[in-house]
Amino acid sequence: MTRPIRSFVLRQGRTSPAQQRALDTLYARHGLRYSPQPINPREVFGRGAPLVLEIGSGMGETTAAIAAAEPDTDYIAVEVHGPGVGSLLNRIEAEKLANLRVIRHDAVEVIEHMIPDASLAGLHLFFPDPWPKKRHHKRRLLQPAFVARVARRLAPGGYLHVATDWQDYAEQILAVLSSEPLLQNSAAGFAERPAHRPLTKFEQRGLALGHPVRDLLFRRRRG
Repeated sequence: MTRPIRSFVLRQGRTSPAQQRALDTLYARHGLRYSPQPINPREVFGRGAPLVLEIGSGMGETTAAIAAAEPDTDYIAVEVHGPGVGSLLNRIEAEKLANLRVIRHDAVEVIEHMIPDASLAGLHLFFPDPWPKKRHHKRRLLQPAFVARVARRLAPGGYLHVATDWQDYAEQILAVLSSEPLLQNSAAGFAERPAHRPLTKFEQRGLALGHPVRDLLFRRRRG
């Protein structure tokens, strides 16, 4: 059987005691276990509200800030790295973010099995691993088959928001998204940074080094 190509590598970063305590004690409260069955967002959050999925939430600063600013929208963050999941769990607990849950699992499998068709008001993918070496480009997450699957999970009018500071990856993403029949670009090429995406410390450092950030904002066609 052919092994799937992973878009990530599980780094052996140190998990702090606070992050480990969060993984041990808070995941049951604020996390969702991976399951090969579709979730019911109304059961997860106890209400009916627009649902936004974030792939690759990192240490969770941006994720928590967005969820805090939009309490009438529900958010699910998907992240594989333990320290980041632990950090976000601590933020959820400290800020009492009832509209945010975390899944520690591969986003490809989460999209495939847990997210129902036409269920998402939006999907965020900020600064995915660019896999800069040409021989590794096959590992980049935003390939046509995955984008087609994501597009089906969006509700009509729902948006896909991607940001990257790698110009060649930005151009590849633009080409892939533009080729997906279910999606329509909301801009003539790259978009201005939407107000819902905070300017991160990582991004500020990149801008200071002259690395332009490209935002792409596509919507699922209504027709």
